[in-house]
Amino acid sequence: MTTSQPSGRMYIPRSRRLILDVLHYHKQAATCAHDRFFDLSHLARLRSELSAQLSTQLSTRVSWSLLFIKAFAIVAAERPVLRQTFQYWPWPHLYQHRQNVATMAIHRIHQDQSWVLWGRFSQPETQSLVDLQTRLDRYQTEPVPKIFRQQWQLSGLPTFLRRILWWWTLNISLSKRASRSGTFFLTTLAGKGVEIQDPPGFLTSNLTYGPLDQQQRSRVTMSYDHRVMDGSFVADCLLELERVLNGPIADELKSMLANPPATSPDVAKISTQ
Repeated sequence: MTTSQPSGRMYIPRSRRLILDVLHYHKQAATCAHDRFFDLSHLARLRSELSAQLSTQLSTRVSWSLLFIKAFAIVAAERPVLRQTFQYWPWPHLYQHRQNVATMAIHRIHQDQSWVLWGRFSQPETQSLVDLQTRLDRYQTEPVPKIFRQQWQLSGLPTFLRRILWWWTLNISLSKRASRSGTFFLTTLAGKGVEIQDPPGFLTSNLTYGPLDQQQRSRVTMSYDHRVMDGSFVADCLLELERVLNGPIADELKSMLANPPATSPDVAKISTQ
């Protein structure tokens, strides 16, 4: 027999409140999405070789998400349009941020609740994969109220106060908007064998990728603000992203194979997303 569950109205858990805010602004963004299959066989082989080589020294492996984040940041560093946002207040205009800030969706279990939080990586194109990995490690292992302090505090506020703070960050405090919410967003469920059809983000560029198929190809999707850029430009960005992944990013993995990074033995395991 199944145990009957109580029925009736329930408070929205604290763990769901920030997701509601993101979806609120996602609905306001005029986004479209394009995708393309990437041949990642060369990159996958290098990543596997690196994991095998480091398995006797480290408990870590290079996250696919970080490979995409660094590659897209390299593309965005050369294409300023990817760092622009459409602003409707106090009049319609574009605002261009000085540097890239990647935002990555990170799943955590905290207080027996499932949370989606957002890790930020400033100028990832200038950082090594090892340094990016170390930061991701902290996001995935340190206590939520510590490593996601501002998000944790924000989630405890009533809706009207949260929306005021969101609105201020997104429309008034533009110099700090990038550092707080990012210039591009990445989310994926590839590690669970699932593709995301429409990345639920409100930034100008929102990325996701699916699991590798038998030919080591991955469907990569870029959702973008059509008020800022057009589909032809996005198609070029996807082509360039694949080139960077199989070029500079693959070269960095080769360098790591030739010169294994030194890492302390207590480094926590990294997600394979």
